[in-house]
Amino acid sequence: MKIAENLHFFPWNNPSANNCNTYFIDGKKKILVDPGHYHLFSHVRDQLSQLSLAPEDMDMVIITHGHPDHMEGVKIFENTEALISIHGTEMTFIKSVAPHYGEALGISDFEPDILLEEGDLTLDDATFQVIHTPGHSPGSICLYQSDKKVLFTGDVVFNQGIGRTDLPGGNGQELKESIKRLSRLDVSLLLTGHGDVVSGRDAVAENFKMIEDYWFSYL
Repeated sequence: MKIAENLHFFPWNNPSANNCNTYFIDGKKKILVDPGHYHLFSHVRDQLSQLSLAPEDMDMVIITHGHPDHMEGVKIFENTEALISIHGTEMTFIKSVAPHYGEALGISDFEPDILLEEGDLTLDDATFQVIHTPGHSPGSICLYQSDKKVLFTGDVVFNQGIGRTDLPGGNGQELKESIKRLSRLDVSLLLTGHGDVVSGRDAVAENFKMIEDYWFSYL
């Protein structure tokens, strides 16, 4: 589903199985954000096929955080040229709590190609601001494209919701501070890790206000 110039949304709408939304940026570099579960990757493959593309055509896969429903699909790209990227803090956390995570992914010696840091990430014609947003997990990131006013939020912010904090590494106060920081950005298209996107500057602002008014009391 094309939702903006060079930007495609592959939503996960099946209520019987947990998986994340995936996003595809079709520029000079072909970028996939959050491939989802390995065994549920067929919906991403099918969407790419409709664009006459395949996983082998991807240049980079960006992981917003290391939970399996967002990251497990990296196994698809094991023998491709795609660069796998994740925040350094998240990779350190994964190794500390799940030292055999690579085996669980089916990639015994898994290491990302790029450890992301706070700051700008430029890939030819696409520039992102990598924002470290802990709370849902220690190394969660959001990606902001200021020129397009687009924000990829992973599991930090949803449409009328927030990421859970009861999993290992979750922290309610950190999540609150991360959301406050994101709310100050100029955003017209908020791309969530699950559920519907939020479209329109006013709708995005209202969504952040609703989260602060309602959900912050639970953090």
